[in-house]
Amino acid sequence: MPVVTHDAMPAGTGLPEGTRVAVVHDWLVTYTGAERVLEQILLMYPQADLFAVCDFLPDDQRGFLGGRRPRTSFIQRLPGARRRYRAYLPLMPLAIEQFDLSGYDLVISSSHAVAKGVLTGPDQVHVSYVHTPIRYAWDLQHQYLRESGLDRGFKGWLARYLLHRIRLWDVRTANGVDVFVANSAYIARRIRKAYGRDSVVVPPPVDVEGFAPAPVREDYYLTASRLVPYKRVDLVVSAFARMPGRQLKVIGTGPEFDRIARLAADHSNIELLGYQDGATLAALMGRARAFVFAAEEDFGITPVEAQAAGAPVIAYGRGGARETVVEGRTGLFFDEQTVDALVEGMERFEAVGVSMSAAQCRDNAERFSVQVFRTAFAAVVRRAMAVDDI
Repeated sequence: MPVVTHDAMPAGTGLPEGTRVAVVHDWLVTYTGAERVLEQILLMYPQADLFAVCDFLPDDQRGFLGGRRPRTSFIQRLPGARRRYRAYLPLMPLAIEQFDLSGYDLVISSSHAVAKGVLTGPDQVHVSYVHTPIRYAWDLQHQYLRESGLDRGFKGWLARYLLHRIRLWDVRTANGVDVFVANSAYIARRIRKAYGRDSVVVPPPVDVEGFAPAPVREDYYLTASRLVPYKRVDLVVSAFARMPGRQLKVIGTGPEFDRIARLAADHSNIELLGYQDGATLAALMGRARAFVFAAEEDFGITPVEAQAAGAPVIAYGRGGARETVVEGRTGLFFDEQTVDALVEGMERFEAVGVSMSAAQCRDNAERFSVQVFRTAFAAVVRRAMAVDDI
C-alpha cells in the first residue's frame, strides 16, 4: 500500500469554516478501489467523522484512515461478522439507517452497497459517490445467484425475495441523495436505470505517480487482479495456453487460484506469480509488452495504472475500460469474453501494437490522477453546498 501523508489538504475544497462533515462507507475490510476513493475524500475533508457498517481492517492497512476509528453499526458485533459480513446484507439497510447524522452539515457517502441509504434532513446536503448500485441486487442478480448456488430451490426463492426487498429500499433511499457522483459514464447509466437520477461523472483517483515506463520493454504480457470469477483471469490464461509463443505473467491471489493454476499447468509460457507488492507490480507493468484485461469493470483502476507505466492495454470492450483506453492509441478491445475473441485481439495487437507509444499511454493515464479527482470532486461538493455560484 502506498505511503500516505495525512497533513496535506488540497487547496480549493472551499467549505465555510466550521462545516461539520460526515463520511459514510459501506464496510472496511481491505484496501481496494473503493477505499482509494475514501482515502482521498478523508484527505480533502480532514475534519470529517467516519461511519461504516463494520470495520475489520487489518492493522497494517489502516494508515489511509488517518488515525480515525470509524463508528460502526450493530453488524460489527454479530456472530461471525468478521469472516462472513456479507451474509448480513439483508440487515444492512436497517443498520445504515441507525447512524444519527443530524449534527452534520454535509454528508458524503462512498457507496457500492448501502452507504447511500443513510438518513439526512432537509437542511443537510448529501453527496453520494457511487462506485455502483448494489451489483447483486440489480443487473448482476442472476449471475450472483448462479455463482452462489442460489438459483434454485427454497433458498433460491428466499434469496430472490430478499434481493427484491433490497431493490425497493435502494430505490426509495435514492430520494435522500442531493447529488449523485458516478465513477464512470457506465455507472452513470446504471444509476439512471436503477434510480431514475442523473449523476456527475468523476473518475476515481489513480496513483499515476507510482508508475513509470521502463527504459526497455520486455517481451511478456501481464495481467493482475484478485482471482475471483468475474475478473476472468481464467479466460486470459486459457487464451495464452493456445499461444505457446507468447509469454504471460499473472499477478494475484484469490479463490480462483487453484483452478487457474490447473489451467496453466503444462504451459511453460504462463507464469503465476501470486501476490506481489505495489513496487513489484509497478516494475512489471513498466517492462511489459502490454497489459491484458478481460473483466467487465465499473471503472477498472489497473488498466489506468498499466498505461501510467507506459503499457498498452488489450481489454474486453465493455464497462469502464471503454472510457480509460483509447483504441488504436493506448490499446485495443476484443468484443466477447471468449478465448477465440481474445486470441484474435492478441493477433491484432501484434500487428499494430508497435505504434502505441509509452508516452501516449502515460499522457492518457494523467487524466485520472489524484489531483484531477480532488479538483473535480471538490467542485461538485462546493456546488452542492452552494458555496460557488457556478
